Amino acid sequence: MVLPRVLTIAGSAAQGSAGIQADLKTFQERDVYGMAVVTAIVAKNPVTESSIFTSDLEAVEAQFHAANESVGFDAVKTGMLFTKEIIEKTAELLSNHTPPQLVVDPVMIGKMGSQLLRDDAIEAMKERIFPLASLITPNLHEAEKILDMGNINTLQAMKEAAKELHEFGPDYVLVKGGALKDSAVDVLYDGKDFMELPQERIDTIHTSGAGCSYSAAIAAELAKGQTMEQAVTLAKAYVTYAIKHALSFGRGIGSTYHAAYRKYADKHDQ
Repeated sequence: MVLPRVLTIAGSAAQGSAGIQADLKTFQERDVYGMAVVTAIVAKNPVTESSIFTSDLEAVEAQFHAANESVGFDAVKTGMLFTKEIIEKTAELLSNHTPPQLVVDPVMIGKMGSQLLRDDAIEAMKERIFPLASLITPNLHEAEKILDMGNINTLQAMKEAAKELHEFGPDYVLVKGGALKDSAVDVLYDGKDFMELPQERIDTIHTSGAGCSYSAAIAAELAKGQTMEQAVTLAKAYVTYAIKHALSFGRGIGSTYHAAYRKYADKHDQ
């Protein structure tokens, strides 16, 4: 038996809702074979002073080659890369071993408030990683930070941001509008045409891992051979169910529920 293979290059989230934990859960749910390169360990908590521990470059490279040489990949997604040095090493590895599909989630701030991309790493992300990408998936706050622009708070502003982001070199840009006040819509742009993906607004704070899971689901669907439009549409449905049936543990922001689409979506939706 052969499954499509997807590698995530991202941070480990100790609480289990985001990062590579969310990615691997999503890969399992979307029926692809998942692998991981851990770039950092995120363990934000009220007890210890330290909460982010980065992998050294040798460890990043070794993990990448272990996955590539033993299994290979049909798609790669990146999440938390954190430092300029890790971004440059990741870009080097991806340039030398080009994946058929590369989904870049430019993770900057975690739901728990941790800064997950250093300020001096943003330029490296734009210059080294974005040009390699099949798709980049910034949310509104990330798009504002990347473009150094004011509030992106309307559908038209999202489309203008998508145009500017596309100039960095990715094939597609997905600007996620979950933070819009009056509506919830994402915008997919291929350099020529826009595709709008509206969604119902779900009244919950329990959205930890939503962005990671969304981009992981897109990578999984691309690995299966779906078109970008099909992959984003399916991933959107998957993450919407995961948010709608989110988990709360009674302590702060809870987790999206990765099995929700399988358990609750109508079979014809899948």
